[in-house]
Amino acid sequence: MPKLAETAEDVSLIAFGFMASKALFAALHIDVFTHLAEGAKSCAEISEVTNVPENRIITLMTALGSVGLVARDGERYANSPGAEGFLSRASKYDFGDYLRYQIDQQMYPFLGQLNEVLDGTLGPDAVDSYQHWMSDPDQAALYSNAQHAGSLGPGRTIARTIDLTGAKSLLDVGGGTGAMTIRLLEANPELTSTIIDFPNVSEIGWRFISEAGMVDRVRYIPSNALKAEWPGEQDAVLMSYLFSGVPGEEVPVLVQRAFDCLAPNGTYMVHDFMVEEDRSGPAQAALWQLQHMAFTPDAHSVTAGGLKREMTKAGFIDVHDDQTIPGLTHLVHAKKPS
Repeated sequence: MPKLAETAEDVSLIAFGFMASKALFAALHIDVFTHLAEGAKSCAEISEVTNVPENRIITLMTALGSVGLVARDGERYANSPGAEGFLSRASKYDFGDYLRYQIDQQMYPFLGQLNEVLDGTLGPDAVDSYQHWMSDPDQAALYSNAQHAGSLGPGRTIARTIDLTGAKSLLDVGGGTGAMTIRLLEANPELTSTIIDFPNVSEIGWRFISEAGMVDRVRYIPSNALKAEWPGEQDAVLMSYLFSGVPGEEVPVLVQRAFDCLAPNGTYMVHDFMVEEDRSGPAQAALWQLQHMAFTPDAHSVTAGGLKREMTKAGFIDVHDDQTIPGLTHLVHAKKPS
């Protein structure tokens, strides 16, 4: 059970949480964490390397220190372990671009329409949606490049979790730039993949597929995954971050379509933001689902338990639930009977 807000300070901390986020984004914007990866620095030194006035750096570093992103020793600041491992461009596991571009420049502006989406005063045609978003080449590029950086890590985890030994064909529905496909193909040398996603996204994804040296193992179907015709007799079907971005009534339809296009004994994998069955959290997953509602008003808050029931109803067996990103995403996977 999450700690309940009891005092005015508790409420204020929640209300001011967006300021902490913007402090993080501002620091990423001027590469503070990358500069600190070279060694601890004073505010004067950070000011010099970022070309930002020192008074602004002092205010920013004070804010970053207050939320634990940097540590202060005298007049010098150093990265926290988390910032060092995940927010510096020098880190192997850096996902700063995901936060810098997609979250700061795209997701935050979307939240400006949340109130009107919630009370229904924003007409359906006025709601920015994924399809509208991805039809803009610039927005599609910004989103896709950032999403790729954020998906490679979870893709590695999924590849370790699911045994696809003997599988030859993968259908990656809404597979974006192919980050998940790349990780699964790296772990399974005999596997090939078909990715379905919007045309602008597919064009960007082909660059990542080419850089990964997998052009002979991957093909794209450039289309809306909800409307496209899917290939049949697939050994595996993956849907990552799809259910949180589609209307809730599409979820049972997508589960059934996955069942229908799988070969006997095929594997079905759904990776997404999921909250607990009793809706007690976790906070990160719950907030992500709320954020997605800002541009998909008819999306439903997904739970692993509810998804397992949908899979069972469609005919899947051996349904399992594994945590992928602690406190944020789950992987629910099952088999089609042989």
